[in-house]
Amino acid sequence: MEVLFRSEDSLWYYSRLFMVPVSVMEDSNPDINPKNVEISKKIIIPGYEAVPYRIKNGDTLAGIAASKNLPLDALFLLNQTHKPNQLFPNETILIPERVTMPFLSTTKPCCSANLYEAISYLKRVYPFINVSVIGKSVLGNPIHEIRIGRGTKKVHMNASFHANEWITTLILMDLLNHFLLSITNGIAIRGVSSFQLYQNIELSIVPMVNPDGVDLVVHGPPDSLRGEVMKINNNSDDFIHWKANIRGVDLNNQYPAKWEIEKERKLPKLPASRDFPGNSPLTEPEAIAMAELAKSNPFDCVVAFHTQGEEFYWGYEGYEPPEAGNIAKAMERLSGYKAIQYVDSHAGYKDWYIQEFKRPGFTIELGRGINPLPLSRYKEIYSRAEAIFIAVLLHS
Repeated sequence: MEVLFRSEDSLWYYSRLFMVPVSVMEDSNPDINPKNVEISKKIIIPGYEAVPYRIKNGDTLAGIAASKNLPLDALFLLNQTHKPNQLFPNETILIPERVTMPFLSTTKPCCSANLYEAISYLKRVYPFINVSVIGKSVLGNPIHEIRIGRGTKKVHMNASFHANEWITTLILMDLLNHFLLSITNGIAIRGVSSFQLYQNIELSIVPMVNPDGVDLVVHGPPDSLRGEVMKINNNSDDFIHWKANIRGVDLNNQYPAKWEIEKERKLPKLPASRDFPGNSPLTEPEAIAMAELAKSNPFDCVVAFHTQGEEFYWGYEGYEPPEAGNIAKAMERLSGYKAIQYVDSHAGYKDWYIQEFKRPGFTIELGRGINPLPLSRYKEIYSRAEAIFIAVLLHS
């Protein structure tokens, strides 16, 4: 929501007027000098939307403010061209409405278009997040990174490395949406102050690593590639079990952490709907984008959301630091998921990250069943994921 700055105002005053932390107000207006704001400069109020209201007979701004439980000056601020005592029936004013409900629909599969719509909405309502494109998929779809927070501790989370695990994108975006809501509404998540986490952590999120693959599972192949992907899929037009990117390469088998072992023992030796690690490490643009992101950022911890198994993996070949075990214990205690240090698996993003940077990395297997997990189990899966989300931010 935008307002025009008045000579007697300040960002601090707006933070009190709308009950939004001043640091969040400042981060929503990064181009504004808090000590020298130009008159009539547009200021963004995060967590609010301006809603039209049609004046009825007998309405006054004071009466409207009281009925909406708003400070009167909030109406004055948003309607500076209206004279307080000259409201006319049927004219329209704007009312600041606090956003209190999540935007993202969790009742339908999430494709790349749904994700981009959600990102656009969240960026508009919560302008203190930063959105960038870290790379593009095989088909040129953007791979977005969302950043939030001003802390020195840096945590990264990602989802949908695997196409038919698109529910992880829904979960991660829903976690983000609730985190943003809790910051602007001054409420806690599981007894933990979201604003304090915002101050202490910089959170990086890549909600959909494999947009082409997700779209293939949700919508089927684009006409231009139908024959090619059906050939990879054994001439079947059922793509529900497809995990790979659009070229038939499993993105979570693309990393130089004993990649040769996976190449040798994986059954597919050519592009396939799952498990083919490619002809060499880091051939796919999606995998490259995620590797470059980690190389260019000193993340203290990385979490990759997958499905299914209700467990998580936190070690790799002894490269994991001692603090990884402490984080794993907190995640296990809060979520009820089983913590497993080592599994006979290589070439994954978490494996490479731990090997490369000697920092904590985790692969989370959300839910239990057959992928793609049904949305009928969404609430249960989300609740466990929320516990992991909080545990990681608190203990990293």
